[in-house]
Amino acid sequence: RTLWYFNPLVSQSTMDAIILIALFLVFLYTFLLLKRDRGAPPSGRLPPGSMGLPLVGQSLNLLWAMRANTGERWLENRLRKYGPVSKLRLFGTPTVLVAGRAANRFVFANEGGALGLQQPASVRKVMGSRNLLELVGDDHARVRGAVAMFLKPEMLRRYVGKMDAEVRLHLERNWLGRDTVTMFPLMKRLTFDIICSLLFGLERGVQREALLQSFVAVLDGVWAIPVNLPFTRFRRSLSASRNAKKLIADIAEEKARALERGLFSSNHDLITYLLSTKALTMEEIVDNALFVMIAGHDTSSILITFMLRQLAKDPVTYSGVLQEQEEIATSKAPGEALSWDDLGKMKQTWRVAMETLRTVPPVFGNFRKVLKDVEFAGYRIPRGWQVLWTTSMTQMDETIFPEPSKFDPSRFEKQSSIPSYCFVPFGGGARICPGNEFARLETLVTIHYLVTRFRWKLCCPDETFCRDLMPSPSHGLPIQIELRATI
Repeated sequence: RTLWYFNPLVSQSTMDAIILIALFLVFLYTFLLLKRDRGAPPSGRLPPGSMGLPLVGQSLNLLWAMRANTGERWLENRLRKYGPVSKLRLFGTPTVLVAGRAANRFVFANEGGALGLQQPASVRKVMGSRNLLELVGDDHARVRGAVAMFLKPEMLRRYVGKMDAEVRLHLERNWLGRDTVTMFPLMKRLTFDIICSLLFGLERGVQREALLQSFVAVLDGVWAIPVNLPFTRFRRSLSASRNAKKLIADIAEEKARALERGLFSSNHDLITYLLSTKALTMEEIVDNALFVMIAGHDTSSILITFMLRQLAKDPVTYSGVLQEQEEIATSKAPGEALSWDDLGKMKQTWRVAMETLRTVPPVFGNFRKVLKDVEFAGYRIPRGWQVLWTTSMTQMDETIFPEPSKFDPSRFEKQSSIPSYCFVPFGGGARICPGNEFARLETLVTIHYLVTRFRWKLCCPDETFCRDLMPSPSHGLPIQIELRATI
């Protein structure tokens, strides 16, 4: 084997030359960054704020704050210092942070105009270039239209029974006969199984387990620093992404043959539906299947986990949800699956879900790339910069949601009273999440069986959570469980 080591025979002059070249490259890169920052047309004023150090800027401060679950405080400090529009540098790019209802409207209404979606390089490379996050214009409208059509309520209502069966089987295999379980990883496995069953039409077995193995590795590096070197998380994620895409492509080709022979209806699952439309290429089907899997997996598992955390700490809210779910359970025959109409009766439960999304949004915020010079709130934002919007700046605003730190599901009794562009856990505009109705079904079915079948209490009542971009309980939320009834 070849061993890499420092060679003492390298001459001092050679080492000096290497150091000089490295210093020159750093200087050149810094100069180009500064030139880009200052190279915009002189008309108009830039927002207040400091860019900080070249390359780094305020990136580490923000990441540390998110990791310590003080990201909202970090944002509030900037707002107090600079106001709702400020400039900074994040991840090597000049950035404008915007906050407030008008800012959300500016971001969501400008989609496809002055602003375009901006994803980290790691996301682009792992998910592929033909997924919804990367497509723009007519291509985005075409692919989004096909995916959104399958995820519409009138389509999803036929899959409630299948989702019901997945949840019950999950509880039977992972909860029954146990005194304690760790909630977060179990909810991740449940949401993965539901996605495989309903969206991929993939039954339990070797293929599903192989896909799970690749999928876990994909998730581990999808937000990593995009350095494609051996032994890095990003390299492992890229390799796993190729494996996952190969598995999905094989599944799609099998379904295409079955569709031709009339063995499946066009509505059997998402992949079969996309094949039947003939509107997407195979690459687009594969890339968007992986995208839907990643997006649906994280957001739903986070929502369900933090709902159970809240219910364990909030007896009043728990009592309301339990009463609603028991009324539905007693109306069903033994073993009878939930129906679409049953889900429509879970109004209090869904209000609790909405308030959970308000207080612990799965998505901290997102970036938009500035495609051409644009003005907002009297400030110029130059082309090539990026705009950062965040969910908490309106969702925790006391002028919009009084006593924002108080958990109060009654806020959503009349959703029309909430101003537009203020409650944005699913985004907004042309990029609003097409899977929000799927997430609603998944959440309601799961919560129904959890609250009617089990009692639980937190093993670590003071457990905090951190954000590794998305929130996660520090210890995975271990809970003690007790069976209420037989599944």
